[in-house]
Amino acid sequence: MAAAFDPEAVRAFEHARWQRAAAVYGETFAGATRPFIEALLDAARVASGTSMLDVACGPGFVASGGRARGATAWGLDFSPAMLAVARARDEAVQFDVGDAEALPYADATFDAVVANFGIHHVPRPPLALCEAHRVLRRGGCVAFSFWAEPAENVAWRLVFDAVARHGDRTAAQTPSPGGGFATTAQCAEALREAGFADCTTHLVRATWRHRDAEGLVAALRAGTARMAAMIEAQPPDALVAIVADIAANAAGYGDSGAIAVPIAAVIASGVKS
Repeated sequence: MAAAFDPEAVRAFEHARWQRAAAVYGETFAGATRPFIEALLDAARVASGTSMLDVACGPGFVASGGRARGATAWGLDFSPAMLAVARARDEAVQFDVGDAEALPYADATFDAVVANFGIHHVPRPPLALCEAHRVLRRGGCVAFSFWAEPAENVAWRLVFDAVARHGDRTAAQTPSPGGGFATTAQCAEALREAGFADCTTHLVRATWRHRDAEGLVAALRAGTARMAAMIEAQPPDALVAIVADIAANAAGYGDSGAIAVPIAAVIASGVKS
């Protein structure tokens, strides 16, 4: 029986995990998320002169990407450790501590609001999308990225299948999430329910390189939240078998002595009419 949804438990779990991951995120999991930044900024129509907010900004790579296009960029995150990294790497962006479900900005402040793999980590994604709608100006765009389902996402499929065969995907007993997006249709519907028009989704593919399967698992363990908790909860002997399983099934993606694993994300966007 699934545990009852507790938004504060979700917030505490996510906060602790991202505080821990902040120092190593750039060298670990950012290799999976950064390839989607340009497609995300394109979907939000970020260009020179755009006033944009990067929600759940982490180390601020998306905000910096917007600034490189000539936008005036803000970044927001609930993790002081992540914001310390962001401020150290880009002093030209305003980074604020805050909650995606209660943005500390006035109505109609921004031309664009973006979130790169952040919306599904908040306790209640619909609230975060409603807040994005509130702080956007009329005609402004929202865009967020979300990991494609394992059938489209080889890296995730390799890991989940290996854990299912040799371990226990529920072993971590993490707090029940408030809801993510299992399909592209759910992404678009969530945007419509938040008040957005012209809601679209599209699949973007990329490649994530690692020296080997052990490197892939290490990156997930160091730089993620729920995936890290799942991996850490496996007994040592099961984890050895999981890594070996991933290595065997990733052999077809070998590239110059490493593995180049296909990854895929959904980019969802909408307009405040």
